[in-house]
Order: sequence, then structure tokens, then C-alpha cells
Amino acid sequence: MTALLLMFLACAARAPTQTGKASWYGDELRGNPTASGEPFRPSKRTAAHKTLPFGTVVKVTRTDTGESVRVVINDRGPYAKGRVIDLSERAAKRIDMIDEGVVTVEIRVVGCKERYERCD
Repeated sequence: MTALLLMFLACAARAPTQTGKASWYGDELRGNPTASGEPFRPSKRTAAHKTLPFGTVVKVTRTDTGESVRVVINDRGPYAKGRVIDLSERAAKRIDMIDEGVVTVEIRVVGCKERYERCD
């Protein structure tokens, strides 16, 4: 039991959070290559982050409503001052932020997609 608790605490310590503004992007960039080389698909739950490795899975939670979505980082950005993540249209719909455009979120790393070279 103690070993299990220690393992849980070690994993939790590697899951830092970041809080800031999120925005979204959609059809206007459909098919354009993302920084990872994949074509951008607004219908997928993906996101752009300035520093997280491609393939990192993050849980994005609106701080005002508690709504959350898991996305895979496959692009770089956002480039607008004060923003920490850009979500695909599908991800933005999942947390009901389409009308607001920009909302405050908490980002927590929760995993990694193995199809990417590396995301540790």
C-alpha cells in the first residue's frame, strides 16, 4: 500500500498545472500543416502550446465552469499576448467557449500519445 501511495505521489508531482487564457481556432486553418507536420483538423481535439512536446495530452479545465476536455498538443502557439493555449474548434465546443472566444483555463499534463517521437 505504501509503495502504491509513493508511486501515485511521484506521478502527481510530474503533472504541473498552468493557468491562463485559452483561445480557439477553426475552419480558417483547416488542412494547413501544424508545427508537428499534421494537417490541422478542427474536428479533432488538438491544441497549440508554446513549449509542451508534441503528443502531450493535457486536460484543459475552464476555471469559471469546471468544464474540461482532453487534447493532444500538435502545434505551436498561441502567439497572442497573454494566452497559454489555442484549442481546436471541437475542443473549444466541448468546454463551451465558442461564443466567448477567450476564457481562463487550467492546464494539467495527463499523458502522452505514443505515435509522436517523444513527449516526456
